[in-house]
Amino acid sequence: MAKRKERIKLPETEEGTVLFNVDPIIIKHHYEVDYIHSYAQDSPFFSGLAKKKLMGTRCTKCGYTYATPKVSCMMCGAEAEWIELPLVGRVHTWTTCYFGGQEFLKETPFNLALIEFDGADTLFMSRVIGVKEEDMRVGMKVKAQFLRNLKFKPTDVYFVPFKGDE
Repeated sequence: MAKRKERIKLPETEEGTVLFNVDPIIIKHHYEVDYIHSYAQDSPFFSGLAKKKLMGTRCTKCGYTYATPKVSCMMCGAEAEWIELPLVGRVHTWTTCYFGGQEFLKETPFNLALIEFDGADTLFMSRVIGVKEEDMRVGMKVKAQFLRNLKFKPTDVYFVPFKGDE
C-alpha cells in the first residue's frame, strides 16, 4: 500500500468577506495607513487655529482678500500676505447635510455654511452648530469657535450664533 502524502495547508479562520454585489463583485475591505503630511505654505492658517485666530491672505498688489488663504492672488497673480480675519461673520448661504463623511457621521444632520467677513472678498466654508435647520438664516451673525484639542484640520474651527454682546 502506497503511503499517502500529507498536504500542507494554511490555517483557516472563521472570518469571511461580506459580499455586497456579485456582478461586479463589491466587498468591504478595511484599509488604514499613517503618513507624514506637510501643510507647507498653508502652515500659518493652522498655526492661527492653535492661537484661536482665523488667518486669511491679502494680495500685495491689488488688495483682493481671501478668507480661504491663497499663496498667490487669483485675480492678478501677485504674492499674497497673511492677515488676521475677524472672528465674527455672517452666513452668506448654507445647507443642512443629512449624510456626511466618516468624520461627521455622528453629527448628521449638520449645517454647512459659507461665511462672509467684513473686509474679505471670498467666503469661508464651515459648520454652524447650535442652530436648528429651521432657525438658520442668510445674514445671521456667527462667531468662530475652536476645538480645545486641535487636530490641525480645517474642522478645528466651527461657528455658533453670535448675539453681539459676547
